[in-house]
Amino acid sequence: MTSPDSRRISNLAHAHHWYDLFSRGARDWLRHNEKVRNAVREQLPEMIAGSDILGRPASRTVQIPVRFLEHYRFRLNPAGEHSGVGQGGGHPNDVYQPGQGEADQGGQPGAGGPGGGELRFVLELRIEDIVDWIWEELHLPDLKPRVSDALRDEDLVREGWSRHGPNSRLDRRRTLKEAIKRRHAQPESAAPFSDEDLRFRQLARRQRPATDAVVALVLDVSGSMDEERRKLAKSFFFWAIQGLRRQYGDALEIVFVAHTSEAWEFTEEQFFQVSATGGTTASSAFKLVLDIFDNRYPTRRYNHYLFYASDGENFADDRDLADNLLCKLGEIVNYMGFAETPQNPHESGISETGRLFRSLEARDYPAGIYTMHDRSDVWDAVRRFFQLQARAEADSEV
Repeated sequence: MTSPDSRRISNLAHAHHWYDLFSRGARDWLRHNEKVRNAVREQLPEMIAGSDILGRPASRTVQIPVRFLEHYRFRLNPAGEHSGVGQGGGHPNDVYQPGQGEADQGGQPGAGGPGGGELRFVLELRIEDIVDWIWEELHLPDLKPRVSDALRDEDLVREGWSRHGPNSRLDRRRTLKEAIKRRHAQPESAAPFSDEDLRFRQLARRQRPATDAVVALVLDVSGSMDEERRKLAKSFFFWAIQGLRRQYGDALEIVFVAHTSEAWEFTEEQFFQVSATGGTTASSAFKLVLDIFDNRYPTRRYNHYLFYASDGENFADDRDLADNLLCKLGEIVNYMGFAETPQNPHESGISETGRLFRSLEARDYPAGIYTMHDRSDVWDAVRRFFQLQARAEADSEV
């Protein structure tokens, strides 16, 4: 993936007239970077459609096909081939017989033919590089983990030197310096090296506040959530997780919960494949998440996040219980996000669950709602989540 400097140069190149002052090689390089960016942007929805990409490490690579670009050049037609150029009468808008290159573009799909095709090559990029580019492209802020002093982790840090230690921690440069100083002070009888010259790095244990995090992804799998709505939910889940991983790294754990009128915990592979029929009772999922947080992820150590994706429909008699459970979750989580995927494109935040989350926002709970009708809405939802979260953290520090 391109470096931050190259990305800035690439953006500036198209915003200033001095782009043409670059050499041809530099212009081709900048143009190639833009083509790669466009290809990545177009392939992202399909790239994250795999069932196992959320749990993969950020160092995992993905393959992005990019159209091959050739330099413009003059080429003579083969002898005897005519392209309509020559002398003779002609008038504007006259239609002539297409040339050989236009008439023969290959056969039917799956059949051989003499026509040319489009040449593509495949780039292999790391997920973390793509995420870095997206974060710069969307101007998204980084989040600050909530630090807890109740429970602390230990780190081994380098602290000073010693004359004794294992060979694996021998500091050769420091040892050589000590030998040079000793020989300079005793030039006549000094040996090249002695045991007194040896210097070993010392390690000390230092405590730091624990900043682990857990994310609960909750998905409505009732019959009203079709395949397209699940893809929207997964896209939102994916980018929300990638943004949190930028801050927590490997300390981030993910819990997958799906529900209809009941709730179950799944593995990631099962999570996006399970489907069910029947009614929708959102409180069953919120209760399961609350139990998981209480039993496995204590608040004194973990930062908690909850993301819920649904079309917003919920059993009317479940409203009070769902509101009560979300209020309890709101007391311990850093943030709760609701990704609404309504069936009617004109509906936004007026569903049963949508009204519930708007009520939580009005009561100053760390909650937000994002309505997504198609894939283009995913980026706005991710941007809004991180901007609101960063603003909430800034207000809490004042």
